[in-house]
Amino acid sequence: MDGLATKSKSNKQTQDLLIKTHALLVKRIAYHLLGRLPQTIQLDDLVQAGMLGLLEAASHYDETKGASFETYAGIRIRGYMLDEVRRNDWVPRSVYRNSRLLSAAVRAVENREGRDAKDYEVACELGISLNEYHQILNDSVGAHLYGFDDLGVTDDQLKDESLGTSTEPHINVLNADNTAHLSQVIDGLPKNERMVLSLYYERDLNLKEIGEVLGVSESRVSQIHSQAMHRIKSRLPE
Repeated sequence: MDGLATKSKSNKQTQDLLIKTHALLVKRIAYHLLGRLPQTIQLDDLVQAGMLGLLEAASHYDETKGASFETYAGIRIRGYMLDEVRRNDWVPRSVYRNSRLLSAAVRAVENREGRDAKDYEVACELGISLNEYHQILNDSVGAHLYGFDDLGVTDDQLKDESLGTSTEPHINVLNADNTAHLSQVIDGLPKNERMVLSLYYERDLNLKEIGEVLGVSESRVSQIHSQAMHRIKSRLPE
């Protein structure tokens, strides 16, 4: 009995230490996500949700599975934050509607022309001005900058193919096919869109930092990112 009590106390101490040493990870992820989301979203709400994710990660982490705790916790923290955003439905329905129309317009132009759709061509397909098109891109940032989770593949899977494995072989095959297909689609994007995605997801730069690297405004980076996500959606199966 004493042995069980000692082990339980040791596990509790280990969990407390993991939470204490990774609290800053929650804030880092929160700040990173905040740059992708509508201004109505509060940092404190993301941090609070992220701390719940960290607590869950500390309680269920198994070091024998191979992933580091920071990697494992990062997935849980980000997931809890995104759930909080979706639960509160921060994005107006009109934004989702316009976003779907935009992706459909990109698909129509590219199917017709057989190449990457240009800004003015998509605007023309929608029957709107170029300025209106750019405004829709800006508005749809909140709907599409959650990451690749909404496309069925997590940011972390793109970085490390060993993550997200299942005990079911057919699930692993499906996940590998989805990731491979998405990677091919990303490789086929225009150079500036690939660059923005790379800096954003692989280098963890925020929109302002990417703008400084590329020599463009933060708003333009936001448009490029949003355009890339629409183009990706238009090239994936319905």
